[in-house]
Amino acid sequence: MKLIESFRIAIKALSANKVRSALTMLGVIIGVAAVILLVSIGTGVQAQVTGQISGLGSNLLFAFPGSFEGGGGPGGGIVKQFTTDDVDYVQSRIGQQGTVIPTLQAPAQLRAGNRTKGTTLGGTDQNGVASAGTLTSGRWLTRGEVVGSARVAVIGSDVRDEFFPGQDPLGRKLDVNGQPFKVIGLLAKKGGSLGGSQDNVTYVPISTAQTMLGTRDISAMLIQVKNIDNIESVKAQVERALKPRFGDQFTVFTQQQTLGILSTLLGTLTAMLAGLASISLLVGGIGIMNIMLVSVSERTREIGIRKAVGARTYDILSQFVIEAVMLSVLGGVAGILLGAGGALALQKWVPAQVTLWAVVLAFVFSAVVGVFFGVYPAYRASQLDPIEALRYE
Repeated sequence: MKLIESFRIAIKALSANKVRSALTMLGVIIGVAAVILLVSIGTGVQAQVTGQISGLGSNLLFAFPGSFEGGGGPGGGIVKQFTTDDVDYVQSRIGQQGTVIPTLQAPAQLRAGNRTKGTTLGGTDQNGVASAGTLTSGRWLTRGEVVGSARVAVIGSDVRDEFFPGQDPLGRKLDVNGQPFKVIGLLAKKGGSLGGSQDNVTYVPISTAQTMLGTRDISAMLIQVKNIDNIESVKAQVERALKPRFGDQFTVFTQQQTLGILSTLLGTLTAMLAGLASISLLVGGIGIMNIMLVSVSERTREIGIRKAVGARTYDILSQFVIEAVMLSVLGGVAGILLGAGGALALQKWVPAQVTLWAVVLAFVFSAVVGVFFGVYPAYRASQLDPIEALRYE
């Protein structure tokens, strides 16, 4: 029997049981859509995070309290936190080769009028704009405001949209943890990530943030190296400066090391998400096998008649394999459309990014599932004895 004829018979058989065929494809559709959707989210987050770090410039060092090896990541196994004294000491050791920027992050509550909103409070100094982003209006913090613990704030676009929608926020009053602040700057929109919105931030002088939180600690140091050729030597100086005070309980990364670690972690996360979603495809494949076995049982007499008039074992085998592959491929196409559409719809909230390799991977996997789970039912059909099949009622 010609291959075209096998396709014709397969289409006729699937059309005869439209509801059953649609329900069989549903498992594949969900599996393929889940693979594309989760991989798109993982890829988008990875691209956004690495892009943001790359956008800061290639002359950066990041210093965190805690041993990377001891706690599984920066900040892990913390014995002692950095303080502003450590910032001053490191700055004195590296001199004019770079600028040490302290950072402090904590949750905070904002209020203006009868509106309230939780935010990420960022304490930093006059040089902190290097990591905060681009200003669309207003200005950044000044040294005098940092030294004087001024109550001024630079806000993200989410904060502006919540409290001052369609208005110029500059000069407006905003309560941060119950204390009044004056808005002096507005940051450009960055977008969202799995960890939440990048625009729900409020930056204040680090001295002010420490007073509000009742601490002299800081979360990390960002070191801007003036000459990128000196970045390794400056890193070594920072490590020598911190070693007597913290032993091995600190971590210093170059930007390239940070990008490498984040890319590896996020790439692993994306692969894990794809693996979890692939379980749905396996379930869909089992559904295809079950339906094909039912189909073989229902069409036993048909198989016997075809064998009696000269159909070969290969003809029967290829027909049922083609039916299984058609179910999985059609389900794969529908799943691709659903997954890609879902990823595009989610871009408003998370940085989903549909990639060609994810689409190809999901489609090929769905086709392989059809072949794998369709072979056994097809083999059973091809091995039926024509005399016994003709007697089947």
